[in-house]
Order: sequence, then C-alpha cells, then structure tokens
Amino acid sequence: MKRFFILTLMAVAMIAVSAQTKKVSILGDSYSTFKGVIPANYSSFYPNDRNDVVEVEQTWWSLFIKAKDYQLEKNDSWGGTTICGTGYGGMDFSRNNFIARVDSLGNPDIIFVFGGTNDAWAKAPIGEYQYSDWTKDDCKNFRPALACLLDMLQKRYPQAAIYSLLNSELQEPINESFREICKHYNVQLIELHDIEKQNGHPSISGMKSICDQLMEAIR
Repeated sequence: MKRFFILTLMAVAMIAVSAQTKKVSILGDSYSTFKGVIPANYSSFYPNDRNDVVEVEQTWWSLFIKAKDYQLEKNDSWGGTTICGTGYGGMDFSRNNFIARVDSLGNPDIIFVFGGTNDAWAKAPIGEYQYSDWTKDDCKNFRPALACLLDMLQKRYPQAAIYSLLNSELQEPINESFREICKHYNVQLIELHDIEKQNGHPSISGMKSICDQLMEAIR
C-alpha cells in the first residue's frame, strides 16, 4: 500500500511538472534563425563566418528557453523576411512574409514575434494605422501589416501569450508604429537596447543581452 501511495505521488508530481513546461514558438527573421532548427527551405544567417555565434545554444531564444526550463515548439524564422509584403528593392515579399507564416507555429503557450528589421532596412512603406478590413495591397505597408499580423496571431492562438521584440537602432517611424499597434492589441512590446552586433546581427554577447532583457521584462 505504501509503495502504491509513493508511486501515485510520483506520477502526480510528473504530471504537474509536465503541465508547467511551456512551449515556445518564434516567428522571426534572420536574428532568430539557426540552420537545422528552422525549416530546411528557409534562408538562415546562423551560423555565419562573420559572426561568433556558432552553436544553437548561443542564440537568444535557446538561452531563454533553457533558463526558464521551457521547450521549443516551433522556430519559424526566415532570414531576410519582412512583416509587410514589401521587401528589398520594392519586391513583393507576400509569399514568405510574417503574415504568410502565421499558421506554422504549432501549439505554443508563448509566441515571440521578432521582426521589423528587414522592413526598416528595405525601407518598406510605412502606411497608415489600420485595424480591420486589410487587403493584400494594404499589407504591403508596414503599419497595416503589423496590425493584421497581431490580429491574426491572437485569433489563431487565443491561449498563447504573445510578445513582440523590437530591435535596437531602427528608424523612429518603425519604433513608434510598434508602440502604437502593440498597445492597441495589448501585446507586450519589449524594446531591446545595447545589443552588440557583428555583420548587423547579434553576437554571442548580443544574444545574451537579448535573453537577459527578456528575463527582466517577462515576469
């Protein structure tokens, strides 16, 4: 009887631990890539001979997941992609932008959206604030596209906590758009700062700084 009681307690404890293990998905661009973790047909920046991040364990998201004892559900990060449908040289990026990949995140408890960098670097049109009735042409502009993205994520993953990460050193119209639209959807915006970069991308030190800032911001 005593042995049965102990085994029952162990089973309950294991179920409780399992229930507490949160699943994390990332919707991102090159800052969140790592070859072999993202889908094979996606473009990846990491590892790269012009950056000292050479192990997946050195990435910001891997550091965060390990520190919190969470598990990775899906990393859907594609290098060079924009949130909106306009990419470099004014090309139509609608096929693989963030909006197009909303359904690819599995069944997460936490979603990190880490984008906007390529929208800024590609000088994508900002557009006007718009919170409904988006068309494909509307979403070729950054503001309507970001609003559409957050709306879609909240409806597709109603039980998930969504966090938006904002890169440092972007243009103020992009920054202000993130602040306004995240506030509208009650999505926590984490504005990153002091991120060391090599070849425009977080280094080992930069990755650790991102993780530390997430740990501080998410209580």
